[in-house]
Amino acid sequence: MRTENEIYELILSVAQNDSRIKAVYMNGSRTNDNVPKDIFQDYDIVYVVEETKSFIEDKNWINRFGEILYMQYPDENPYFPSDKDNSYGWLMQFADGVRIDLTVQSVSYTLQHIKDDKLCRILSDKENLLPQIEPASDRDYWVTKPTKEQFLATCNEFWWCTNNIAKGLWRAEMPYVQDMTNYCVRTELIKMLNWKVGLITDWSVSTGKSSKYLYRWLSEKEWQMFMETYFDGNVVNAWQAVFKMCDLFKTVAQYVGEGLGYSYNEKEGEAALQYLKNAYDSTLNTD
Repeated sequence: MRTENEIYELILSVAQNDSRIKAVYMNGSRTNDNVPKDIFQDYDIVYVVEETKSFIEDKNWINRFGEILYMQYPDENPYFPSDKDNSYGWLMQFADGVRIDLTVQSVSYTLQHIKDDKLCRILSDKENLLPQIEPASDRDYWVTKPTKEQFLATCNEFWWCTNNIAKGLWRAEMPYVQDMTNYCVRTELIKMLNWKVGLITDWSVSTGKSSKYLYRWLSEKEWQMFMETYFDGNVVNAWQAVFKMCDLFKTVAQYVGEGLGYSYNEKEGEAALQYLKNAYDSTLNTD
């Protein structure tokens, strides 16, 4: 695999030798000092250009970055229409393991949007077109304090959607159960876990994409319990994982509620949990 320095030199060399490219900036995890470096980090690179059309029409210009193993043209996806005149990208996985997510942006588009993401670092500005920007920071992604209404809505959504998990497990409809768990109930659990992290860090950290760094602030017991909420296609295992999820949510919600001065609705949680237990007992009685 090529080294980080080799990739940066290549990216800047291409820009320097192409008069259409006016500036280069980078965003993503490589600009975030709080993210550990590893071999799988992408290079999220933006070339600021006079126009995008000539880059789009030339199917071979990207070959100068290396041997492409496979790739994606996100702006050609029919499900996600884009403004190709102002922004166009190539997601490239190279044979040596390096991945570059490269975008060309018009000057006008860049000037309008470069400050949208604070995880931004300017690598080159040949004509001094770009504005001064602050040092790259993940501040935009820090956990934010919920309002009382948001806290209560999250509790309600968590407990209400366990109703759907109960009937799905009773019917042994695992695709439905997995969707209801991962897209509804788990989403609210992760919000609550993030709020606990926010409380103990004074709302000054990001837990990363998909909250993948939660383990840094949760206790070993909490993290292990959270891992045990993920289950396979076995109905019995799913029941046990869902009960663990409920126990974890209740404990963390009580902590967050107390810390924020919000009253956790004990009655709502107990009622929903009892409904789950009744459905579980019913499945045992039908066996």
